Amino acid sequence: QVRLVESGGGLVQAGGSLRLSCAASGRTFSTYAMGWFRQAPGKEREFVATITGNGVMTYYADSVKGRFTISRDNAKNTVYLAMNSLKLEDTAVYYCAGDVWYSKFTIATMRQGIEYWGQGTQVTVSS
Repeated sequence: QVRLVESGGGLVQAGGSLRLSCAASGRTFSTYAMGWFRQAPGKEREFVATITGNGVMTYYADSVKGRFTISRDNAKNTVYLAMNSLKLEDTAVYYCAGDVWYSKFTIATMRQGIEYWGQGTQVTVSS
């Protein structure tokens, strides 16, 4: 069992930056691909970014490419999402997720099968 706890959300002005963190329990963190999703009010949850267990490969949604960076520190059992040049449309609850299969993040039809989810952290971008 893996428990995921997000932190770092908050209120930021458009054009600003935030860094989200996701702390994971368990001793096998490095074997899990990790990812971030978000859900805006009235919208479906959408994929944001993912990273392999060893941190070598990453994959981003087009909407955040070049602005967001996913990274991880396996010694700290933590995955991060650095968000720059934030836009109003980035406002959402951001969720951390984990699964042993990286493909569950990169293949849209497999995302519903991702095994572990955090409770989410609110990010609000104001004008």
